Amino acid sequence: MKGVIIIATKEMVTKKFGEDKWKEALKKAGVEKEPELSPVTDVDDKIALAVIKALCEVLNLSLQEVADAFGEYWIFEYSQKYYKKYYEGVNNAKDFLLKMDKVHQAATWSIKGAKPPRFEYEWKDDKTLIMKYKSHRKLIEFMIGLIKAVGKYFKEDLKVTRLSDTEVEIVFP
Repeated sequence: MKGVIIIATKEMVTKKFGEDKWKEALKKAGVEKEPELSPVTDVDDKIALAVIKALCEVLNLSLQEVADAFGEYWIFEYSQKYYKKYYEGVNNAKDFLLKMDKVHQAATWSIKGAKPPRFEYEWKDDKTLIMKYKSHRKLIEFMIGLIKAVGKYFKEDLKVTRLSDTEVEIVFP
C-alpha cells in the first residue's frame, strides 16, 4: 500500500478522534516507531491492515464505520488538497465513479510499485451500476465508504449495496 493512504488515515484519525487514538492504534498493531512516510512510500500491506484492524478496536467502530469516516475525509478534505484535478469537468457522482479506474490505471503506470484497486463496471439498467472491486487487499468496505462520500460530495442520494466481497450495486437518483 502506498504511504498516501496511511498519511490520509492518520490525518483523519488525529483530526476526528485525537492523536492519542492514532498512537494507541499503532502500538496495538505492533508498530513500535512510526516511520516517516511520503505519499509514494511503500507500506507493507500486513502492517497497514494491522493498523486498520487496530483502529477499529481502539475507536470501537466496525470496519465499515472506519471506512466511511476515511471516505468522507478523503473526498472532502484530503483529495481536495492534493487531487483536485480529478474533479475538474465532472458534474455528478456517476461520471466521477466511472473515471476512477482510469485514475487508478494512471497511478499504476506513473508511480513505481503502485497497486491500487481496479474497477470494472456493468450497467444493470440506466440507473443501476454494478461496480466490481479488484484488489488483493480485500478492503471493499473502503470502496463503499468512498462511494458514499462521492454521493454526498455531489449532493446525490446514492443507494449503495454490497453484493459480495468484490461487487457493489450503486443506484443513482
